[in-house]
Order: sequence, then C-alpha cells, then structure tokens
Amino acid sequence: MKLTSLMLAVSLSTAALAQNVAPFQNAQTGRSYKSLQAAVDSIGTGDGTIIIAPGTYRQCAVQKSGNIAFRAAIPGQSILEGKICEKKAALILRGQATRVDGIIFQNLQGPAAKGAGIRLEKGDLSVTRAVFRNSEQGILVLDDPRSKISIDQSSFSGLGRCGRGLPCTQGVDIGRVGTLSITKSRFERGNGGHYIKSGAARVTITDNAFDDSRGRATSFMVDLPIGANGSISRNIFVQGQSKADDSIFIAIASERRTQSSDELSINANEATIASGTTKAAAFVADWSGDRLALGGNRLGPGVKPFEKRAR
Repeated sequence: MKLTSLMLAVSLSTAALAQNVAPFQNAQTGRSYKSLQAAVDSIGTGDGTIIIAPGTYRQCAVQKSGNIAFRAAIPGQSILEGKICEKKAALILRGQATRVDGIIFQNLQGPAAKGAGIRLEKGDLSVTRAVFRNSEQGILVLDDPRSKISIDQSSFSGLGRCGRGLPCTQGVDIGRVGTLSITKSRFERGNGGHYIKSGAARVTITDNAFDDSRGRATSFMVDLPIGANGSISRNIFVQGQSKADDSIFIAIASERRTQSSDELSINANEATIASGTTKAAAFVADWSGDRLALGGNRLGPGVKPFEKRAR
C-alpha cells in the first residue's frame, strides 16, 4: 500500500473510532457521551468541563445554564463541522459563562445566512487556541452590557458574507457588551463584511495580524460603530484589493455615537496596502469627534493617518 493510501486509511479509521465511541466526556464525573448535547445537559446548572476527543463531528449544542468549558483533548484536533442548532450556530450559549479551548469550527451555514461557530446570547465568554474557518460567521455575541468577552491565540479565515438582500455578517460580531479583548489572533481571507465589528464599551485589540490580501468584498478591519474606549495597539494590518469599502482600516462611531471614545488609544500598529492596490485609505476614520490618542503607527504608502468624517 502506498504511504498516502496508508495515511488516509489511518485518518479515516481514527475519525470512525472517534464517532463510534463516546467522544464527549464530562471531566467532573468521568462519564462520556455520544452526543455533545447530552454532555452539556449532564452539567446542567453547575460548573463543568467537556473534553472533546480528536475527530470531526457533525454535532452542535445549546448551553442553557451553568458555567461550562469546552476543551479539545488535543488542541486543533477536535472539529465541529457543518451542523448548527436552531439554525444559528454550532454552540449556542445562554449560561453564566463559557470557555472554549482548542476547538475548530468550520463549514457552518444557516438558512438566514448567519451560521456561526459560537453564538453567545448571555454571560461571559473566553475563547483560546480556537479556529473558525469557511463559515458565514466566526463568533456572534448579542447585547449584554454585563458580558466580558476574551479571544486569544485564535484564527479566523474565510468568514463573513454580504449579498442576497440580507444584512452582512462579520468574522467577529460583538454586540453591546461591557468589555472585549482580542489578543494574539489572526484574521485573513474574509468573504464580506468587517473582520471585527464591536459595540463593546471598552476594547483591547492588541498583538493581532489582519491579512486582507486574499479577502473578497470585505470592508473594515475593525469597526467600532457606536464608539468605544480602550486600546488598539501592536497590530499588523494588510489591506487587499477586493474591497466593498477600501477607504478605511479602522472606523470609529461609523453608525452613531452612543459611547464615548475619548482617549481611545490607537498606537504602535503597522498598516500597509497590498501590492497592486493604488487607492489611498485612511488608517483611522472618525465620526465621533472625541479625543482619540493616536501615535507611533507605522503606515505604508497610500495610508493616511486620520480622517474626520461627518454624517
């Protein structure tokens, strides 16, 4: 047998084994389940961790309560693919808090063109070492001013969508929450909408990479549509050619100003336009009129530091 055929056979055998055994373990009780939803239900209103064995699973789950951690047994080898609950997301979260570690979410679509990896409807969310790819959305968070959102060491690619007479979807779409932190993560190859859209009152967006060179019909790298305080720093931005809006990298209060952006710090970033693109763009476009703190950004040819915009 050729090496490639042998590797394929081993891969298929591993996937089949993962599906045939009970791959979702309640770490507190030690009991394993064939259904991800059954594992979630076993935690109920309490605190618990679900360990997901390596494999690809066409399953989804709704967390109705409690404090739950979803953790890949081996980071990057547990995949939730092609299945959404309530026509919305692979994981729908309505508990007190949720942690997601090392899981891949991919190929997720919904009838309303809003298929997401994670949909948070209430509570806090922490995501680390996760992958979101080739779906209509990565993470969608609904309004909850008490919520705290943290995303670290994760990647987002092939996300977003515009068209079909429906509102655009984004790679990461955060409603009106208390705080948002996105660190050490990568965004690339968007398929429409913004890479990050956030209504959080305070943001920390630092040490990330945004590569739009292979994006299609994308808009802003970061959109803070109602304003925000906090910091956007030490990020690398590359804007591509295929844009729905190629005039802005970062937008402040683009829809309306309902939150102060006074002293929002945007510093120590690097922004360039991919080769073959000649149109100039503003690194920061501001509709708020607030006192932004800009400085130390390294901007390539054709990137203007700042534009004040009016409605």
